[in-house]
Amino acid sequence: MPLTAAPIASTAGLNAPVVRRLPNGLTIIAEHMPTEAVNLSLWLKVGSGVEADPINGMAHFLEHMVFKGTPTLAQGEFERLIEQRGGVTNAATSQEYTHYYTTCAPQDFASLAPLQIELVMNPSLSPEAFERERPVILEEIRRAQDSPRRRTFYRSVEMAFERLPYRRPVLGPTAVIEQLIPEQMQQFHAQWYQPANLTAVAVGNLPVEALIQTVIDGFDQALLNRQHHGIPSFSGVVPPVAALLPEEPFQTIQRVSQVDPSLQQARLVMVWRVPGMVDLADTYALDVITSILGRGRTARLVRDLREERGLVSGIAASNMTYTHQGTFYISAQLPTENLAVVERAIADHIRDLHQTPVKDSELRRIRTQVANRYIFGSETPSDRAGLYGYYQTLTGNLSDAFDYPTHIQGIDADAVQAAAQQYLTPEAYGVVTMLPDKEAVSC
Repeated sequence: MPLTAAPIASTAGLNAPVVRRLPNGLTIIAEHMPTEAVNLSLWLKVGSGVEADPINGMAHFLEHMVFKGTPTLAQGEFERLIEQRGGVTNAATSQEYTHYYTTCAPQDFASLAPLQIELVMNPSLSPEAFERERPVILEEIRRAQDSPRRRTFYRSVEMAFERLPYRRPVLGPTAVIEQLIPEQMQQFHAQWYQPANLTAVAVGNLPVEALIQTVIDGFDQALLNRQHHGIPSFSGVVPPVAALLPEEPFQTIQRVSQVDPSLQQARLVMVWRVPGMVDLADTYALDVITSILGRGRTARLVRDLREERGLVSGIAASNMTYTHQGTFYISAQLPTENLAVVERAIADHIRDLHQTPVKDSELRRIRTQVANRYIFGSETPSDRAGLYGYYQTLTGNLSDAFDYPTHIQGIDADAVQAAAQQYLTPEAYGVVTMLPDKEAVSC
């Protein structure tokens, strides 16, 4: 069956996984790891980013429905077997992928993995189960809206993206979820849950060929079950995803302010539009800048604004990288009266990156942080499977999973300065402020 089966060389000291692509388009990644567990992760390149507005939230709703059984597997049976054998299973949906995973003992993998594959490929999606789950989704949306952290994040994403689909919530709006029907979900599943749009990653203490064969057998059986129960065959053609152009950088300072009486302190978010995964090489220096500014007590913003001046109770930086574009994101919790001075201080720190090269000692600290985070984040089968599945799904190149530390090690002071000058303008960015009361604040 396999078209290709090749080990991928690791540059980070990891065992080299084997990648196998089947004639039906399914990609399987397998790796032996000498720890008494096996993880199977099924990654689909579908999330809220491919949804049209009238079905926004469908990918997440479908993630829930997958666990409601199949024509051959009663609802709750898979979870019962997993728990009975001490395993764990769960799923997650983002703007760009849906991810199902199970971790179990090696001796249980051959019996449990095919059940996970059956759930993902052949969910019943019955109208009765659909209606029972709809209130669960609506409650999840309500809880998200009740979270100050999530509300702040939503406002920030809306500020960052005016046009790209990343501005839409993964959970979808209440009004859309209330009107979705099972037939729409059945069509969505048939379009996107095809072998050609799926990467299966198996990592753990079994021989690589045993891992691969179990996955192949599981998919073969799932496809036979589709035929037996009269479920239409997959077309084999995944819907094309439009090549979207990134949005223009901010030309001025754009502001949005909102009162949120549930807050005890104000929230400040500053965002810049930066490269996405289609320009992956341009993201590494920005990742380094997030560590320089906002990771750990010795980071510049943390040391200056929290530890030394006490202007904020918390501050952090992140570089969120989506496919078509990313956002460089600085967020702080602080007293309302400090908003203006903190925003100016953050802009000054950005300006300093433009004007003064980063010291070698600071870069060495960042390189050590990144290398250790990478190692510590690759210690378990689920860590490895997540790493491999993420990069294979979003970039189509597993080598990107291994090359990240090498790229970071190659970032020097000139690259940091150039990235700051090109992408992080201290006079043009988006600002979101969430105020605990109606006090007017001038920035």
